Amino acid sequence: MLGGVGLATPVARQVQSDEKGSGDSNNRSAGFPPSGITEYGRKVSLGNGEVRTFTSETPSGEPRYHGVEFDHTALEGLPSETEISEVNDPVETDKYRFSGQAATIHFKQSLQFFVPFPDAAGTPFTFLGLNWNPDGHFGGKGAWEKPHFDIHFHMRDPATVDNVEGPQLPPYDIKTADGIETNFDFAQLPEGYARSPPPVADERYITDMGEHVAPNDAPELPSGPDDRGDPTSFSNTLIQGFIGDTEGSQLAFVEPMLTREFLSDFRDSKTYDVPQPAEYPHDQQHPHEYSVRDIPSQNKTVVAIQSFKQVSD
Repeated sequence: MLGGVGLATPVARQVQSDEKGSGDSNNRSAGFPPSGITEYGRKVSLGNGEVRTFTSETPSGEPRYHGVEFDHTALEGLPSETEISEVNDPVETDKYRFSGQAATIHFKQSLQFFVPFPDAAGTPFTFLGLNWNPDGHFGGKGAWEKPHFDIHFHMRDPATVDNVEGPQLPPYDIKTADGIETNFDFAQLPEGYARSPPPVADERYITDMGEHVAPNDAPELPSGPDDRGDPTSFSNTLIQGFIGDTEGSQLAFVEPMLTREFLSDFRDSKTYDVPQPAEYPHDQQHPHEYSVRDIPSQNKTVVAIQSFKQVSD
């Protein structure tokens, strides 16, 4: 995704349960997602199990969560790079189907899904863009080559994201004899985040996603041209991203990027901050946290965005 910026390891906090009395370690997040206010989206097939989206909204219309549930078995029996490559047909583009679409994304084989979220009127989030990357993908100097999932919470409609082509220079960047001029909206860049550096500007815009930005201090990414970073440290990284046109860019997605090992071994419930921009691309409610929760009573792992707050005018 990114060529050379850093990315901070998220600072975790214990999740507060939505159900009274469910703080027992053997009943971890048993009441999640909260019953009575949660609507589920359609299921898709992944590995030996299934994945489905959900939205939780209070009776008064206040958004609580947009999330995705992974069966524990969905993290087993996942297709390899070779298996995805064998069914990768450039003409076949049905990423909306039950079994997903095999595709070449940022130079590697990926199994991708577009799955709608049930609507929540108070948020701009529309659908889940889920990618399984068995050999990881481009970024830094081998920073993200571990098998992992890209979990995009998209704010644009699926057709707009589906039309994004890459890898290429974003439409709001312009090459000149003196370098690159840009109409990128830096006011929407989340605090502490940076774009990938000019040497990889031609690879900033990624098919079916957009431009990815990341915090400045991740150990897995190089801190400068003479640094390699520490790719072994990658496990749980929050990316955010942009889509735009020649007139400018808009913050378009929030993306927890989690290794298969992290999700498979995760037996806890933790929240992590979502850094905020100075200005937003919408006038609705924006998430300030994301969470990862093990639901042992249901043999599931859940990733959700939460703590929605109304953006300022």
